Amino acid sequence: MNILLLGSGGREHALAWKIRQSSLCEALYIAPGNAGTLKEGTNVGLNMLDFALVGDFCRDKNIQMVVVGPEEPLVKGIADYLRSRKDLPGIMVIGPDKAGARLEGSKDFAKHFMMKYKIPTAAYKTFTPEEYEAGVQFLRSLKPPYVIKADGLAAGKGVSVLHDLKEAEQELEQMLSGKFGEASNRVVVEEFLKGIELSVFVVTDGTTYRLLPEAKDYKRAGEGDTGQNTGGMGAVSPVPFADKVFMKKVEERIIIPTILGLKEEGIRYQGFIFFGLMNVDGNPYVIEYNVRLGDPESEAILPRLENDIVRLFEAMATGKLREETIRISSDVVATVMLVSGGYPGVYRKGFEISGLDEVRGSMVFHAGTAMLNGKVVTSGGRVLAVSSSGRTMEEALEMSYANARSISFEGMYYRRDIGFDLK
Repeated sequence: MNILLLGSGGREHALAWKIRQSSLCEALYIAPGNAGTLKEGTNVGLNMLDFALVGDFCRDKNIQMVVVGPEEPLVKGIADYLRSRKDLPGIMVIGPDKAGARLEGSKDFAKHFMMKYKIPTAAYKTFTPEEYEAGVQFLRSLKPPYVIKADGLAAGKGVSVLHDLKEAEQELEQMLSGKFGEASNRVVVEEFLKGIELSVFVVTDGTTYRLLPEAKDYKRAGEGDTGQNTGGMGAVSPVPFADKVFMKKVEERIIIPTILGLKEEGIRYQGFIFFGLMNVDGNPYVIEYNVRLGDPESEAILPRLENDIVRLFEAMATGKLREETIRISSDVVATVMLVSGGYPGVYRKGFEISGLDEVRGSMVFHAGTAMLNGKVVTSGGRVLAVSSSGRTMEEALEMSYANARSISFEGMYYRRDIGFDLK
């Protein structure tokens, strides 16, 4: 079949790499893609938020399946739009409709949903600009640190964890005053959960779900989990503490109630659900939902997935997921992200990347790259994800770091302690 993949990051390169392996994939288009996806299919200069243009491309290229990588098109309703077009009969869209995408598009909706269906999460309250004083009083009732979240999408920057009450009050005021535009018209304030994070992923056709490999990612820019929050500096899969006992709790307390709750709400959900969890003394709590795969977790979990991913997608889109069994490699995959100097703050682009042809034994997924005059150059903050498989975490990490050292571009840096807290 002809497939269109939307997105341009490391997640999308990993998806393109996996889709290309399928015997069901005849032609793969990636919009807009990056320098790495060029090896997997055809990059297309489409604006994925111009739904009419995407729909016309699907019609003209006889696209049977659209795989939506990032969250913004889903939150804005691309699945609803494509499914509604009469000239695209039977098109399969891997991603939820607009109603389902509210799990990520609105923190308030997600928290209300979790409370309604008794899914364990932190206590919270939501405030509007008119309710600032009430928000301050709620902050004062909590113990530090204070967790403050913009309700809507804020390009991964809408969450603050602050230890000082006055700073928390200021952050609340700034968010409600438009720090993130419409995304912070409402702000969620919640109690802080102390524990260790992990990411759990499922695919679902709305009735049946199947567990994908879990992962742990590393958000802070600095070693020892210090410095600013980023989109992710690396990931490992599997996660040692996510054993059968813990995962049974995750399924019974979180995944099954979520699937049943979506059905109860009348929401059509065919796609990925990403559960951002906190392990608090052996018990899982939901920090957040995402309605797509994570990045850089995708670069760690997809190499472990042994299924034909297009066949899996087809089963999701046609309500036949119950017929599929997930097969996962026992190997460990460790991913190290190479990023631009200055990231996650101000950074420069356009630097030539050298050493890619010297990589041995690792997969290099492109995240922020472009082709310029026949050369691969940097075009983003997170530039490359080096992923390696091994029998142990140490073996996988050793391979990723060895290959990271063979790659270079001006200002490049990476964390040298990925997996440090799991050894």
